[in-house]
Amino acid sequence: MGVDNKADRIKRMKVPAVDAALADRVPPGQVLTERFPILHEGEVPEYDMSAWTLRIFGEIEEEKTIRYDELLALPMTEVVCDIHCVTRWSKLDTAWEGVRFRDLLQALNIRPQGKYVMLHADSDYETNVPLEDLLGDDILLAMKYDGVPLTPKHGWPLRLIVPHLYFWKSPKWIRGIEFMKEDREGFWERNGFHNTADPFEEQRFSGEALPIPEDEWVRKEFD
Repeated sequence: MGVDNKADRIKRMKVPAVDAALADRVPPGQVLTERFPILHEGEVPEYDMSAWTLRIFGEIEEEKTIRYDELLALPMTEVVCDIHCVTRWSKLDTAWEGVRFRDLLQALNIRPQGKYVMLHADSDYETNVPLEDLLGDDILLAMKYDGVPLTPKHGWPLRLIVPHLYFWKSPKWIRGIEFMKEDREGFWERNGFHNTADPFEEQRFSGEALPIPEDEWVRKEFD
């Protein structure tokens, strides 16, 4: 009864069975792809890197503004991980290089009450992640993908990688990191997406109808 809603239809989509040997790596309802689909809100930004900065603010003893060359001077880490998009594609063994989020924290003095983080990104995008979700070995402020600098369409000069959450929690074009006392919803979270976004729990939507075509990722540009 009633009007079928897009979120429910996406949940009921039939997807190809995944090899049982990959069951611990591929979340329910996902399709494996060798492609790297390009999905984002707004236009791809252009930067004058001599003026580029990363602002770190909020529940911190002293607000910081970091230049790109200062980021490059920090210890670099290589991570190979699987990534999962809410639009149902998963890509295995992706290779990234950058600064571990927790390594950046060593240079900061975060107040104890700063337990939540809002990532601010161009163009006018933001997403929220609990600080504890950003402290793992594989959480990167990434500058390279597959051994070369990120392309602009994949987030150059800086993007976050949080592989254990759906990929909208890994924003491209990061310009600000805000530490918060209380959680606050970001762009997609305010527009019907789940606040936590655990792929293995299929935490895709908050329950509201969403205008997402079921084959969106297939029709998008990719490389």
